[in-house]
Amino acid sequence: MVNIEYLKIPKDRVGVTIGKNGKIKHQLEIITKTELKIDSETGNIAISSTDETEDPLAIWKARYMIKAIGRGFNPDIALTLQNEDLILEIINLQDYVGKSKKALVRQKGRIIGKGGRTRQIMHDMLDVEISIYGKTVSLIGKIENIQMAKEAIEMILEGSRQKTVYAYLEKMQDKLKRKEFDEMVNGPEDPKQYLREDLDNDIDYTDAEEDYNQNAIDAGFTEDDEPEEVLSTEETIREILRETAEEEKLRNQEN
Repeated sequence: MVNIEYLKIPKDRVGVTIGKNGKIKHQLEIITKTELKIDSETGNIAISSTDETEDPLAIWKARYMIKAIGRGFNPDIALTLQNEDLILEIINLQDYVGKSKKALVRQKGRIIGKGGRTRQIMHDMLDVEISIYGKTVSLIGKIENIQMAKEAIEMILEGSRQKTVYAYLEKMQDKLKRKEFDEMVNGPEDPKQYLREDLDNDIDYTDAEEDYNQNAIDAGFTEDDEPEEVLSTEETIREILRETAEEEKLRNQEN
């Protein structure tokens, strides 16, 4: 019996999902042993089982990877979701900022950071891939790392200063390093597969979206958002914390 499921992705991501000469579509079909029928005009995709389909979750996994591509990830990154240790998390920014385009642009800008610095720091410290597309922020990584990255993003959306977020990320990185050491000594935890059924309710897949340009994102910054000097990830955090401590010391002396 042939099983078929359907989904819709933004039209401007259809070409990426198909790939040059159908390369990405073919890879998806080989990895999941499913068949994909993609409507380039509408973004509608039908995923069906084949005679070679063995995994009962094959169609769901194909949807999982296609959703990641639809949310702005490079196909090579999206295809890593075949690794059962990795999950996809989609954060709807409108749940935090409402429907204001200006607020959406500003918060996307704060998550990205000047020159992509904040996003890069989260990536480097938590080993999480981050895509900011349309009205969503999407994450790919191990479930614990995803939870930490999501907490950092929520801190930004709720108004925390960048230096506060960086301090949190440094603390979480230390926690991950301790866990990694424990696993080296005691062995890794039993691998588990985390399937996110709630991703099927992603309302942002109904239509292609307007992607805001980088100039608009950069315009949402204030001088208080981030430090000017570009350093390495850990140096940036230490410099911010050092400057904050010195400022507080001066204020105390003045008082």
